[in-house]
Amino acid sequence: MPGAPPGTSLPPVDTAPPRPRTAAALLAAALLSALVWAGPADARDGDDGGGDRGERVEVRVTGTCGRSSTARLRLRAEDGGIRVDLTVRTPSAGAWRVSVLHERRLVRRARVRATRGARGFEYRVVLPDYAGPDAVGVRAVAPRGETCSAAATVAGS
Repeated sequence: MPGAPPGTSLPPVDTAPPRPRTAAALLAAALLSALVWAGPADARDGDDGGGDRGERVEVRVTGTCGRSSTARLRLRAEDGGIRVDLTVRTPSAGAWRVSVLHERRLVRRARVRATRGARGFEYRVVLPDYAGPDAVGVRAVAPRGETCSAAATVAGS
């Protein structure tokens, strides 16, 4: 073999350590960018769409999950706050890790237990309602790595 030391027939071996976390880091970056760049979804209660008295702004979106789970996110602006309701339906039981982003900032982390009897879990938190539209993203990770995520923007007050 040209350029090889005398007495060797094998090509040189790459001694760099393997990088198994590269794929996981790319996946996490893709999920976070999806949460940040999610387009606004807007729905208002009431037919005329005018006036601020008694008007409640609500958004509902379906999240994305791996395997056999489903996720729904509901945002509701009321009384100077935004009520965030996450519902995850899953056949497996265990403690899920839930993260909530509000305006690209991590504002809540929690562990929520999914039970087979309830066929999943529900998580609710109230966030402050900033001036203008508010972007909210939620991510839930199962004990064995399954991930559900959803994001929406609720119109400002």
